[in-house]
Amino acid sequence: MSDTTHRDFWIEVLKALEPNLKRSDFLTWFQHTTVLNKEKNVVTVGFPVVLSRDWAANKYKKELLSAAQSVDPEIKEILYEVDGKLGQGDDARSIDVNKVSEPIKKVRKMPGKEEYMINTDGVRSKTLNPKYTLESYVIGPENRLAHAACMAIAKKPGQAYNPLFVYGGVGLGKTHLLQATGNAIIKHNPRAIVAYMTSEKFMNEIVDAIRNQKAKSFKTKYRNVDCLIIDDIQFLAHKERTQEEFFHTFNELYDANKQIILSADRPPKELRDIKDRLISRFEMGMIVDVQFPDYETRLAILHAKCREYQVLLPADVLEFMAYNVHHSIRELEGVLMQAVAQYELEQSTPTIRSVAKIMKKLNRGGEFAVLDDGREHKSLAKTADDVIDIVADYFKLTKSDITGSVRKKEVLVPRQICMYLIRKELRASFEQIGEEFGRNHTTVMHAVDKIVKMMRKDQRLIRDVNALKQEMGLRFGGEELGW
Repeated sequence: MSDTTHRDFWIEVLKALEPNLKRSDFLTWFQHTTVLNKEKNVVTVGFPVVLSRDWAANKYKKELLSAAQSVDPEIKEILYEVDGKLGQGDDARSIDVNKVSEPIKKVRKMPGKEEYMINTDGVRSKTLNPKYTLESYVIGPENRLAHAACMAIAKKPGQAYNPLFVYGGVGLGKTHLLQATGNAIIKHNPRAIVAYMTSEKFMNEIVDAIRNQKAKSFKTKYRNVDCLIIDDIQFLAHKERTQEEFFHTFNELYDANKQIILSADRPPKELRDIKDRLISRFEMGMIVDVQFPDYETRLAILHAKCREYQVLLPADVLEFMAYNVHHSIRELEGVLMQAVAQYELEQSTPTIRSVAKIMKKLNRGGEFAVLDDGREHKSLAKTADDVIDIVADYFKLTKSDITGSVRKKEVLVPRQICMYLIRKELRASFEQIGEEFGRNHTTVMHAVDKIVKMMRKDQRLIRDVNALKQEMGLRFGGEELGW
């Protein structure tokens, strides 16, 4: 069967498969796949990466076989293989699943802007971005209470937690929560009047109202909303006239049981140059903080964003990002977006090395560490002793096994790998390595040479060595080590 026939057959199978899967799952796991071989009743399906192959084989085995049989009833079995050339620019075999069925709309695009006309007096929310929803907000220990409060407010605005004061550092998801709550209120009650803006926008409108002698219309406009959301309230500092107007607006809305939601970069009692009577009102309701999420939550955010953008990135790359971003969710998304751009524009799958370069540029950082199964490494491997510990742990051996005299294959090969890594990554001399292992330098030379030769043909060994390099961590500064 020719490549063209393979393509035609696989396109029909994908069309039959698509209705049985979530759209995002279909686009993620079956992008750039193809039929590598079809003989009698057996079909071999190719996947560009191991992750997508394993996921499809484990999660969609029945669905895929059923879809194949709907095209060719004679098919009895499907085999799953990885072909790294699939999806590359010069490979014409793989299928772009975005073009399998019509109509197709790519999800990954700049989010559309959507403004809600609030009432005849001209109140609008400041571009409530429809992508911000409470359902898409990734919950962790650091934001669980804030999310729960917003969920309660969305169902009963003005009745629960009024006012709500959300505080936290820059780029930690406060704006997502505020806009998502506004969207949820409108979803529950399309007639609701919701006004969302930054404190700067609020201040500018007051200035314009005073300049144009429209103070009365301004007061009428904002004192008739069902929910007033103001972001970054700390910027009202020193703005006495704006604080005065906000004080009266706050009172009117609160007394009418209208919802007020505010955010700031610090709790009310730490706000400077804000009048005490405003501070006391901020403290009347519920105060919740949003902190920088832990590793597991950061990783969940990255997976959620990948689903949103409909891209598949290697798990170890996402783990590397999650562990090494320490400042804000905004920074985390920025690193991911650059990796996605590499994936889409350069048609190449991001690696730990390429992502580390991105992070070095954005972060101005020096050293990055790598995780394995969510465990934090104690340190980057800087000495031969560190490498011996890492190799012993990886192969479930003891340190004495690695440095001892046992010559069983399950011990000898890890020992030789250890010598190879110390030589290659730490630039140690053969004599220095020999001293660590109680061997002469010729034995070390033989061990290193043997590993180099084995890696030319042993894919399992290559994976083990690369995994161990990840365990050792990456150092970036002047010269790059590893990979």
